[in-house]
Amino acid sequence: MDERVLGRTEQPVSVIGLGTWQLGGDWGEVSDRDALSVLEAAVESGITFFDTADVYGDGRSEQLIGRFLADNPDQLVTVATKMGRRLEQVPENYVLQNFRAWTDRSRRNLAVDQLDLVQLHCPPSVVYSHDAVYDALDTLVADGAIAHYGVSVETCDEALTAISRRGTATVQIILNVFRMKPLEYVLPAADSTGVGIIARVPLASGLLSGRYTRETTFAPGDHRTYNRHGEAFDVGETFSGVDYQTGVAAAAEFTELVEEEFGAAVSPAQVALAWIVNQPAVSTVIPGARSVEQVRSNAAAGSLSPLRSVPGLARRSVRPDDPAECPRTVVIRCSD
Repeated sequence: MDERVLGRTEQPVSVIGLGTWQLGGDWGEVSDRDALSVLEAAVESGITFFDTADVYGDGRSEQLIGRFLADNPDQLVTVATKMGRRLEQVPENYVLQNFRAWTDRSRRNLAVDQLDLVQLHCPPSVVYSHDAVYDALDTLVADGAIAHYGVSVETCDEALTAISRRGTATVQIILNVFRMKPLEYVLPAADSTGVGIIARVPLASGLLSGRYTRETTFAPGDHRTYNRHGEAFDVGETFSGVDYQTGVAAAAEFTELVEEEFGAAVSPAQVALAWIVNQPAVSTVIPGARSVEQVRSNAAAGSLSPLRSVPGLARRSVRPDDPAECPRTVVIRCSD
């Protein structure tokens, strides 16, 4: 699989990474055995970047990754975790004392002395502008607790604010063919400053797999059931903020287009991932997976031929609940 440098970390990582929110439990139950099998299949498929967070399963995702890496010490995997959601998300909680406590807990969970990359986990917008926050993060780097830091954001304005800071190594942002606003300003700004882009929710919570219908249901503990309207956290994290019924219809059209262009050679999910990889400013894309088959299929997208947009074939746009994040229409095909 191709690799790219992960922004200011200067660390090469696979263009397809692995998001491990699913292994924490908010996507339905996954056994330890199945979770470890997913991690094993990922590295066997060439994936060298795992993304997790201290709140995924209250640390379970981190612990599983730590267990896997301890059992496979020869695997060179970069692990990015996130912090900031173990307390109420108010600006006064984003201070060095809490940062130390959170990163110490993550180091124990992952069984490492130093964390490769720690990202602020979608804090209030004002936090991205506080000098003291970056001073505290710089202190953690100087102390050796973390190697690098970045941010995970909900909006393009938050991303641009963080990119302007010299210590920001990476920005993680929602990017997919339903949610394209980052292409306009965020990716060019990141590219010009050397900040890495980690693309999350690349399949719109599974919509772009083309497997869901209007009748599809999800487990009560799955965020695709309990957070469709932002009841628990930002609505953009669930189906990219697209109304489910609208998203299903749009995904069906996307699937039809993929079949017209590629036949049965590739899946809609693989095309959706490959389109993101085709954006040069993107360092890595982090689809989640709950099975070995899913992770292998996702990894294969890193080897597809380059894709390009074809505006002349555009059929419709999908409007997220937040008009500020409304994307342009996009359709894709193989390049010549």
